Amino acid sequence: MAKQTVKDLDVKGKRVIVRVDFNVPLKDGVITNDNRIQAALPTINYLTENGAKVILMSHLGKIDHKDPEKCEAGKKKNNMAPVAARLAELVPGKVTFVPETRGEVLEKAVADMNEGDIVLIQNTRYEKGESKNDPELAEYWAKLGDLFVSDAFGSVHRAHASTVGIATHLPSACGFLVQKEIENLSAAIDNPKRPLVAILGGAKVSDKIAVIENLLTIADKVIIGGGMAYTFAVAEGHSVGNSLLEADKVDMAKDFIARGNGKLILPVDTVIANDFENPTDIKTVDIDAMPDGYMGLDIGPKTIELFKNELQGAHTVVWNGPMGVFEKPEFATGTIEICKAISELPEAMTVIGGGDSASAAINLGFKDKFSHISTGGGASLEYMEGKELPGIAIIQEKA
Repeated sequence: MAKQTVKDLDVKGKRVIVRVDFNVPLKDGVITNDNRIQAALPTINYLTENGAKVILMSHLGKIDHKDPEKCEAGKKKNNMAPVAARLAELVPGKVTFVPETRGEVLEKAVADMNEGDIVLIQNTRYEKGESKNDPELAEYWAKLGDLFVSDAFGSVHRAHASTVGIATHLPSACGFLVQKEIENLSAAIDNPKRPLVAILGGAKVSDKIAVIENLLTIADKVIIGGGMAYTFAVAEGHSVGNSLLEADKVDMAKDFIARGNGKLILPVDTVIANDFENPTDIKTVDIDAMPDGYMGLDIGPKTIELFKNELQGAHTVVWNGPMGVFEKPEFATGTIEICKAISELPEAMTVIGGGDSASAAINLGFKDKFSHISTGGGASLEYMEGKELPGIAIIQEKA
């Protein structure tokens, strides 16, 4: 890596501000999945074991500052207190939770820290200026520390006060999680072993325009599934009934097909139903034979075989987006089969770009079958688009 990592810093006795991703799912104040806390432990433990005073910052959920009533409700719902309690169970050292984002209580908690101690600050989004990268807020937070470590890959595509602003004032480095993400995504996208096959799914073409643009130039094949495939089906002249369709993107899909010059692989059959919520008639039809009144909700068996064949011989595979409505068992087959096919490729580097496809792989039991599953859906998507990630760009280069 060209960027400094936490191991390049002399941390003993230093106050190290670490931007982590503790944006965990909460239900009635109880954490339902602590994966994001677990993912930050290698960096946190390394710092405490090497005598750092660790100041942790993270956002949690969304807070609407435009509406005072919604703002208060958002703060109540997205309080970091349960996260602090869980963290204290996972680390050997002392964890102090400061239920504020600035002020005397916070400053005293930091001043009273000993080597190896951890302070977790309240949700950064309590501050209106966080998402605007407010310079005054960033400077205030930076004064709490001596060094800054970026370890929240799920937030590095956002130029916020806690992801970018603080790093403009302090010596900075990547934590182990961010280092691992960049190394894996770079190996898959920037310097892949070929052939490189990209698989894109999900609902909308509009969400993946820049990704398709970039991958058509760097991948050897681009496989399209999910709801977005029906816009491509219309571009090929087929009727798609009540399927998800972005009519204003049909011409763009035609352009992608033409520019792909055989590189773009599209579904040839689809699993359809007469209703999304309560389907009473589910069947499989060829992509050019979809009846009116039905909607496509998964790829069909012929498409599964086609996609499996196109994956054969791949040395690098990047996957972003499910093949169908995988949350419903009757429309999960396509995602399961493609997940399985990718996981069984011999000696291939296989990377999942976060989001729904990561959830699918983990929930379906394939967590350990991939080379890398990204922790940041939006960040990995922007990396696949070829964009610079501001939370990475700001980190200092190695000397």
